[in-house]
Amino acid sequence: MRRPVALRLQAALATAAVGAAIVVALPTPQASAAVGSATGYATQNGGTTGGAGGQTVRATTGTAIHAALCGRASSSTPIVIEVTGTINHGNTTKVSGDSCNTAAGVIELKQISNVTIIGVGSGAVFDQLGIHIRDSSNIIIRNVTVRNVKKSGSPTSNGGDAIGMESTVRNVWVDHVTLEASGGESEGFDGLFDMKDNTQYVTLSYSILRNSGRGGLIGSSESDRSNGFVTFHHNLYENIDSRTPLLRGGIAHIYNNSYVSLHESGINSRAGARAKVENNHFRNSKDVLGTFYTDEAGFWQVAGNIFDNVTWSAPGTDNNPAGPNPQSNTTVSIPYSYSLDGASCVPDVVRQTAGANTGLQESNGSCSPQTPSPTPTRPTPTPTTPTTTPPAPTPTTPTPTPTQPSGTNLSIGAGSDGSSKASGTGYGDVRDGNLSTYWSPAGSTGDISIKWGSATTVSRINIREAAGAVGSIGSWQVINHGTGAVLTSGSGAGVITFPATALSKITFRITSATATPRVAEFETYAG
Repeated sequence: MRRPVALRLQAALATAAVGAAIVVALPTPQASAAVGSATGYATQNGGTTGGAGGQTVRATTGTAIHAALCGRASSSTPIVIEVTGTINHGNTTKVSGDSCNTAAGVIELKQISNVTIIGVGSGAVFDQLGIHIRDSSNIIIRNVTVRNVKKSGSPTSNGGDAIGMESTVRNVWVDHVTLEASGGESEGFDGLFDMKDNTQYVTLSYSILRNSGRGGLIGSSESDRSNGFVTFHHNLYENIDSRTPLLRGGIAHIYNNSYVSLHESGINSRAGARAKVENNHFRNSKDVLGTFYTDEAGFWQVAGNIFDNVTWSAPGTDNNPAGPNPQSNTTVSIPYSYSLDGASCVPDVVRQTAGANTGLQESNGSCSPQTPSPTPTRPTPTPTTPTTTPPAPTPTTPTPTPTQPSGTNLSIGAGSDGSSKASGTGYGDVRDGNLSTYWSPAGSTGDISIKWGSATTVSRINIREAAGAVGSIGSWQVINHGTGAVLTSGSGAGVITFPATALSKITFRITSATATPRVAEFETYAG
């Protein structure tokens, strides 16, 4: 029997101390609104700059936040509000003015634009108090924690949503926030990140969403299809029942997120929605992608995802899981450029960068955290130049040659695993010395790995394609699984060399192909 979220929360907290150690020491500078810039769909439609170029004020209460909004010359005058301390019902009242429309018991961002709210100092916590964005545009929220917002019980706020957006909202960037509850609907909580009634051009990045029945939705009903153009990247979803997110209509781009312990369902694309889902890592979860609880289908394009101990239910009238071998059933064109981390290193990168009070650390696109560069004080919102695909990796070695390497094939007797495999193929088939057996990814891209019980030095691999599929492998990366480092990249199968590296697991990642690849042998050599 499924346990209530509240009970699972207790179990999660009890085991938190045994998590993997952080592998990179990170500085934690005080957050600054001038560090980093919007990503994803928030860069479109003129861009998202928040209060850049405006006055900077400090607030330690919800009332002070409202007063700062109401004290502007107009509802569109840019302002940066730095928040520190705990914001709660006791210090959040309504403030009136010509440049605002606030309310008690909630942080109300209504009928305004050009605002940044950012946690500074020792941190900003919105305790049992939600943030509501309505009829507003060009809003940035960064480096804050919003916790335990309820729709029933006492006190209540924002309909139980940690952050909620509705009614003609445009260009919102929410970054490095922690959104958490202490249970599901039966305990009085609703969604952590909800969008409805014509909300568009939103990005949620480097954030933590956890311990809730519902992660968030895009569209409040099957008929609410005016929302979309939403990007989710480098977020952690943990101990959540469903909606990570629920997408009704519209388009979402979901990449480089880490999903752990999704109990009922995950990405629920329905009612004509289309989601591009790439290089995410799913672990210990159920039905992480598909159309659920409706007969109105949604669609997805998948590539490069890792499914680790994921279970799938049987399809039915109102349920269409994408697994156990997720395949694309649509294509989604992305109008902005972006960099992809390999799915295998996403849990480590996200663990080190996501959430409030992490120094606004980001990934550099090569599985390594970094501090983002400062942005100009007064940026001008301009649309980014559209591109339809992320930049392809630049080969660092010549195209592989067919020459058979000499020496011992270290793959014989080793172990192997990878991303989802096509029916009838196996991970072990790439290390059995038999060219008639092979591994194929569930789609046209995927990972296949060779692993050893201890560190093994490798400087050359040989990717041998099975008959009938020679030449199908396009671009690829060779990755040190333990560190996430890209050892080399290029295109085409054959012998691939790189600097000698001691590792316990090496991954060959296929990032493009002309047909379904068939890897007959993944040979590894010391020299």
